Amino acid sequence: MASRQLVWFRTDLRTIDHTALSHAAERGPVIGVVVRTLQQWREHGHGANKLDFWQRGIAALSEELTALRIPLKILDIDTFERTPDALLELTRDLACEALHFNDEYGLNEQNRDRRVHATLSEADIAVHRYTDQVIFTPGTLKTGSGDYYSVFTPFLKAWLKQVGADQLAQHDAPSRQAPMAGIATDPLPPLPAGEQAGQAFHELWPAGEEAAADRLARFLDRRVRHYQDQRDFPEETATSELSPYIALGMISPRQCLNAAAARNHGHLGDGDRNLTGWISELVWREFYQHLLVGYPRLSRGEPFKLETRQLAWRDSEEDFAAWCEGRTGYPLVDAAMKQLVTRGWMHNRLRMVTAMFLTKHLLIHWHRGEQFFLQHLVDGELGSNNGGWQWAASTGTDAAPYFRIFNPTTQAQRFDPDGAFIARYLPELAELAPRARHEPNSQQRRDTGYPAPIVDHRAARQRALEAFAPADNG
Repeated sequence: MASRQLVWFRTDLRTIDHTALSHAAERGPVIGVVVRTLQQWREHGHGANKLDFWQRGIAALSEELTALRIPLKILDIDTFERTPDALLELTRDLACEALHFNDEYGLNEQNRDRRVHATLSEADIAVHRYTDQVIFTPGTLKTGSGDYYSVFTPFLKAWLKQVGADQLAQHDAPSRQAPMAGIATDPLPPLPAGEQAGQAFHELWPAGEEAAADRLARFLDRRVRHYQDQRDFPEETATSELSPYIALGMISPRQCLNAAAARNHGHLGDGDRNLTGWISELVWREFYQHLLVGYPRLSRGEPFKLETRQLAWRDSEEDFAAWCEGRTGYPLVDAAMKQLVTRGWMHNRLRMVTAMFLTKHLLIHWHRGEQFFLQHLVDGELGSNNGGWQWAASTGTDAAPYFRIFNPTTQAQRFDPDGAFIARYLPELAELAPRARHEPNSQQRRDTGYPAPIVDHRAARQRALEAFAPADNG
């Protein structure tokens, strides 16, 4: 008789194209488990938006597993440190032959998984680990000198050259299994009151693999046709907004890539520029996951460029609070920050603008901005969030050169030409003429109550150049 298999669901909250689940189901009847470590997740910086989405994703997963007669057990513990012993005890209680899970790549997650592997192996319980969240296992794509890629374009070329049917092969959801007598699905404990998002947020970000599949289909049916031309314009609906679903694995990168390739006559690297542009964004996410493994210091809050450790960052709580609260006096920056705190998400162009404003105009350390984003983002994920912030701050891999300093006013004029996005999130400016919304004059600011700029762009640019030049010169 086939032995029971335990599948540990983490940031892979789905049943379709789930590598660990598929392999486990081939070996015997499956039991699922989620280890809910709220304290650890909070220590990692995740806020209520992400935790609420996570919670609803687990609930949606439980429903999908119930339809397959797969019980889902919930281990509600505090930290990663307790995870190995808790999983060992559960595996023994359920008389499971093996534990199966898909790898994660943050440093703490890697250490946790090594301890789990060692603890269960010492108890003669088999542990099976899989590459699932990326197409290539980190370490298998390297430069000719054997190093991890630190520049995206060569990584993308290598990725496209080596990707094939084996890497993109998807797994069907397992068949409905026979009832498992005596083992029931656990109820999901509610989140503490302060970590529950409201109904409007639930409607904005419905959780689960069905919602993710619907969003992918809508994007490929309509939005993608204008992706390259409109993706930088925050008032347009040109992006997929799939990042929260990918971050928690409610949809797999293979599902996204295969769906895009199917619209592009089977091609990933050439053909329709809208599709290939979106595909390259998916590969950017994988690039950052590889970097977490190749450069563990990224998980410790350190810069990729070690020479930038000595940068003379400013410590201004007043300026930081103005940035967080959308009171900088630069309308595009402030509207973007309002979008972040109200939607739990920010348009990618605006992530670059706001991050560069904090690190270059205000000379405030990128790690503070990274933490603030993670606290609010529903799609907050270490690799992409850290990579984006260090790109903007010119401290990271493949980063913007230190002398690239976005002018937030000209960015607004270029990417929000009618000020529609600004008006949506700064209603006090909505009555101004469209072009005046980019840079209200002194009288307009007094009339609307909108603040004066907290820093002059030209003076801030010069200050940033002087601060970064010593680091650039080594």
